[in-house]
Amino acid sequence: ASFLRPTSSQETIARGSIATMPLANTMKSWKALQAHAAESMPHLRHLMEDEKRVNSLQASFEGIYMDYSRQNITAKTMELLMDLAQEARVLDRFKEMAQGKKINSTEGRAVMHMALRADKGDPFAVDGKDVVGPVHEVLGKIKAFSDKVRSGTHKGATGKPLTNVVAVGIGGSYLGAEFVAEALSTGPAADGAKGRTLRFLANVDPVAVERALRGLDPETTLVVVISKTFTTAETMLNARTLRKWIVDKLGEKAVPLHMIACSATPEKVKAFGIDVNNMFTFWNWVGGRYSVSSAVGVMPLSLHYGFEAIQQFLKGARSVDRHLLTAPPRKNLPLLMGLLGVWNSTFKGHATRAIACYAQSMLKFAPHIQQVDMESNGKSVAIDGTKLPFETGEINFGEPGTNGQHSFYQLFHQGRVVPMDFIGFVKSAFPIDNTKTGEVVNNHDELMSNFFAQPDALAYGKGPEELKKEGTPEPLISHKTFSGNRPSTVIMVDECNPYTIGQLLALYEHRTGVQGFIWGINSFDQFGVELGKVLGKKVRKQLSESRKSGAAISGFNSSTTRLLKMFLKP
Repeated sequence: ASFLRPTSSQETIARGSIATMPLANTMKSWKALQAHAAESMPHLRHLMEDEKRVNSLQASFEGIYMDYSRQNITAKTMELLMDLAQEARVLDRFKEMAQGKKINSTEGRAVMHMALRADKGDPFAVDGKDVVGPVHEVLGKIKAFSDKVRSGTHKGATGKPLTNVVAVGIGGSYLGAEFVAEALSTGPAADGAKGRTLRFLANVDPVAVERALRGLDPETTLVVVISKTFTTAETMLNARTLRKWIVDKLGEKAVPLHMIACSATPEKVKAFGIDVNNMFTFWNWVGGRYSVSSAVGVMPLSLHYGFEAIQQFLKGARSVDRHLLTAPPRKNLPLLMGLLGVWNSTFKGHATRAIACYAQSMLKFAPHIQQVDMESNGKSVAIDGTKLPFETGEINFGEPGTNGQHSFYQLFHQGRVVPMDFIGFVKSAFPIDNTKTGEVVNNHDELMSNFFAQPDALAYGKGPEELKKEGTPEPLISHKTFSGNRPSTVIMVDECNPYTIGQLLALYEHRTGVQGFIWGINSFDQFGVELGKVLGKKVRKQLSESRKSGAAISGFNSSTTRLLKMFLKP
């Protein structure tokens, strides 16, 4: 993998910290884009008439096709965005990432989620030490253990096979794995999960515990506790709750057989009662929101679907990693996606972004990308600590099509401008065809009819003249007018399978990195989640003391004090 070996220019970049880069808004290309964004641009209905333009605004890789002709851009826009990517050295910085440079400078860490899906022998190293070998050691251990569980060799305390899995983790320790689990639930990998159950327990709400355990028996259940430090408050409370559930029925001896861990702290895992031989490690260069390719996701998913299916998922992600590092800028899908995100959010002022997957199995994709993107790029200072004079990050949300059409598309068509990503699959994972009994199209074609229609509806809109020709009453014309000119990108994939799910995951992971590198922020720390946790400890202490000894509430503002009194009222 020669693209991982630094060239002389990359060595120069690496010697000078990213923190020495100028603020993004001082770059020549940034200022040119600001001026360009203020210029008048034709409506999308007119831009879409230019076939040369439309044909130039598409790119593909393997079975993924991306059409971004419905973005509010021209050839000049793309030229300026490419200048920005070059001036910000975006692709060089991804190569630094792959070389193990500690680009997470605030925490002094490398960012190596690409190494989690690397092929054996790929030259990924941190502090001069190979990391691919250890990654594959863990993968081999996961395969061996998951095979034993799935074959019934590893049994529960009463000799019954463990057919139910509950994965306990929160944030990055579950969102990605839950997305993949749902995405594969009706595709070709689903056969591997027959007779098995996989559930996730994240929320500390006791109702979440009841829902996760509903209908399960400790005798046939395996619990996977996912916490790097084994100190995450919500995860460990839930883990102790499930431990008690197991012990109450099966006794202490059952814990090592019914509970395993994905962690980096063997001493805490052992103290909890879990066999350290059944601890599957990951490393501090794996950020939580990027950890689905580590034991965090691979262990529970392999238990459910089988290791071979999840291996294909890793290969799909790896294919996009290679594409990112080797494809020319104009054909580089993650780079293009990130540049369009910066154009829409920073230069066009659109603070939100929607993801519309026209596949029900992708229902957990948007929630996962919410964390990947918003926890990464929700920052207000540059990597050197300088307060930024511009905003970063977008509010990401979404629902599967066509559900979203009957929920929030009204706002998209006639309210705020929200750039959209439409994701659809050529082949259905569960085809139903009733055309021989009178239906006009099969179910998947009905779904995809909406997929193809919505981007054009957003782009073209519908004006008063057209409404008048249709005989719309004059008082209703303004109500039924669609302004159009609303940007979207269409991504079409051959089919939903483990390989393509890995590809989509990596596309969006790297899109986030592109935007962070351009903005000059650290996309790989998350100090913003800490303050609430600290204050939560203070509240927890107060609740404990008030419940146990009737301690008076003190140390809070009058509003919180009043709320706590209401909560603690007998």
